[in-house]
Amino acid sequence: MKVVIQRVLESDVKVENKIVGSIKKGFMLLIGIQEGDEKSDADWLVQKITHLRVFSDTEDKLNLSILDIQGEILCISQFTLIADYKKGNRPSFIKAAKPDQAIPLFEYFKEQLTATGLKVESGIFGADMKVSLINDGPVTIVMDSITKA
Repeated sequence: MKVVIQRVLESDVKVENKIVGSIKKGFMLLIGIQEGDEKSDADWLVQKITHLRVFSDTEDKLNLSILDIQGEILCISQFTLIADYKKGNRPSFIKAAKPDQAIPLFEYFKEQLTATGLKVESGIFGADMKVSLINDGPVTIVMDSITKA
């Protein structure tokens, strides 16, 4: 699993011009699921993301996690994160998990985030989505569960 984490002041996602998910201060997550990803990948990412210290404390140092500030999370499924772009100029998405594997894992990932007590919203898997955000910082971090120890 790959996740692009963006610290935001606010973010929303629209499908057919209707807002289906909206948050205030927290993280907007773009989530790519590839073949072979498992619940253990989601568990590891949830742990890392929720404890990532990228919010400012009273001394303006990045010492606080999203749990510390009780921030909110917007999850957006994005299979294009799994693109293979090494050969030619047209990316291949062959390594992206098929919907029968990806949807349950995406739902599990959201459930595990929700279990932390944070507000979690999302787009609609597979839909044509329009995502808006106000990036804070900007702070953007890419995590990949392949690199977990």
